[in-house]
Amino acid sequence: MYTPESPYLLVLENRIQLEKIPFSDRGSRLLVYQERRLPDTLYIKLAERLTALVPGLSAYRNRPPFIHNLRLVDGDGHPVSFELTTYPHALVFQTTLGEFIVTFQDRRTINIGVPPQLPCGISFSIIPDLSRPDGHGGEFKSIRNCAYSTNGTVMLNQVEHNTNGYDVAFVVEGDHNTAITLHIQGTLDLDRQVVPSRTALQEAEARWNRWFAAAPAVDEQYQSQYYYAWWVMGNNILSPQGYFRRESVSPSKAHYVGAWQWDNYFHALAFRYTDAALAHDQLLFMFDHQQPDGMIPDAVYDEGMITQLEVPVAAAVTKPPIVGWVAMHVYDQTGDEQLLRDIYDPLVRWNSWWFGLNDDDSDGIVQYSHPFSSGLDDSPLWDVGMPVEAVDLNTYLCIQMEALSRMARILGRGREAEMWGRKSMALVDRMIEHFYDQSAGLFWSQFHHQPIHVVTPFSLYPLWTGRVSPKITEQLVAHLHDPQMFWSTYPLPTVALSDPKHDPYQMWRGPVWININYIFVEALSRTGHHQLAHELAERTLRLVMSQNDIFEYYHPETGEPPPKAAPMFGWSAACFIDLAIRMSRGEI
Repeated sequence: MYTPESPYLLVLENRIQLEKIPFSDRGSRLLVYQERRLPDTLYIKLAERLTALVPGLSAYRNRPPFIHNLRLVDGDGHPVSFELTTYPHALVFQTTLGEFIVTFQDRRTINIGVPPQLPCGISFSIIPDLSRPDGHGGEFKSIRNCAYSTNGTVMLNQVEHNTNGYDVAFVVEGDHNTAITLHIQGTLDLDRQVVPSRTALQEAEARWNRWFAAAPAVDEQYQSQYYYAWWVMGNNILSPQGYFRRESVSPSKAHYVGAWQWDNYFHALAFRYTDAALAHDQLLFMFDHQQPDGMIPDAVYDEGMITQLEVPVAAAVTKPPIVGWVAMHVYDQTGDEQLLRDIYDPLVRWNSWWFGLNDDDSDGIVQYSHPFSSGLDDSPLWDVGMPVEAVDLNTYLCIQMEALSRMARILGRGREAEMWGRKSMALVDRMIEHFYDQSAGLFWSQFHHQPIHVVTPFSLYPLWTGRVSPKITEQLVAHLHDPQMFWSTYPLPTVALSDPKHDPYQMWRGPVWININYIFVEALSRTGHHQLAHELAERTLRLVMSQNDIFEYYHPETGEPPPKAAPMFGWSAACFIDLAIRMSRGEI
């Protein structure tokens, strides 16, 4: 039986649960799954949002597989059962015929190594517009086009009509380097090249070994989930296509296909340790699509971008302004001033958009006009309606202007650095005046200048600035550490345990989000609460390690992922990586 030599790949043996988590590769749009209800059956979905073909921003989730009923077959085309072992770079199928090994030849081509010296192959079903079998396999033409090929001797190449498309049985014979490829792409110039199976496998193993070897070492207790997190980050990368002008990490190829603004920024926190160019691309990707008025889109996908939504209200849609904060973290690791030069002026325009077009009453406090711009889509903070003058947004802008001050100073713009510092501090003072409730010891977001009395960790967010008074700081920290509010078994719930609107199963209404914990680890460190920051980081790492996969959000008491939490989630993986590295180095 094949066993990889790389210790990183061995650590992750059988970590990919193929019934829920797709086997894919860096940049690829091809997702290989195992059927839950049909034994010994695979299918291939495409990580693409084709809204021109199927309208609706989430319609891609319900699109049927491009290839289904994919099975391993004997010389007569009859399916054979298998035992599956998964690795980041390969799927290994043990059958009575021998060993089939599936890997990625390139991002558009799946390479299936077949057992030598006896006829065997694959069968599958596909729904194209046109089929054309030939002496080396065949082609199917549709919105997405497919070719199947081999470097072996073709023994059977049977294509039959079914109700919706075609059923294919393809049997070949050859040696230990014989392979069948499935090549899928949008253009008509299909690649029929077949790399020998052992060569494709060796190249895939080497490629993924390099990926993991670049990661900084961490303590042994973190290693299994740490390298799985790095697999999540690599597996979620989408290559340039359509509106994608550079590589970008999707939040989850299994659930969210596209690039979301603040997801990209959090992803850069991990890549700053291994690949400065890839970290920079996560930030620059969004500035590629900056609008004439300075706004940055909520999300970008192959065929367009999201800048406006009509539900639940009609308004422009973006995401929280954290790019400057992340950029400085990336710079502190890479020392690359070019990143700062590339984003400084666009970031100034982005900052101006918030203050110029999102302060309807001109009181110096900025508002969300659409709930999705907060990233906290279904938070009870928005139940009262829009617009909301939000504590979290104004805190983000304080942190962003602090970052602009650092950038300006590094870039030799001393006067601008001083200006941004003054603006940041002035906004902190304005937030205390506008939002702070001394009797409750909390900051309340406002709707029509009336406080929204929902207790969330965002009522504690000004702690992050490090600029509120010691008295206010201690009040906020006391709430954070209160087991009746936020210090649950796995802190921090996104609505306080004691609040009537707490729901641990509904996205931003109670579950724990790893990125929010990450921000509070920094906030506690900035205010000198180092032991509490260490404990929060430790509990957060323990939460992520409690599950086989890495999820979008978690139950604050059980640690289980609620049913709707997306798997293989990017920013949870990225924040886990960063915390594991810094905890291992004793930096938290």
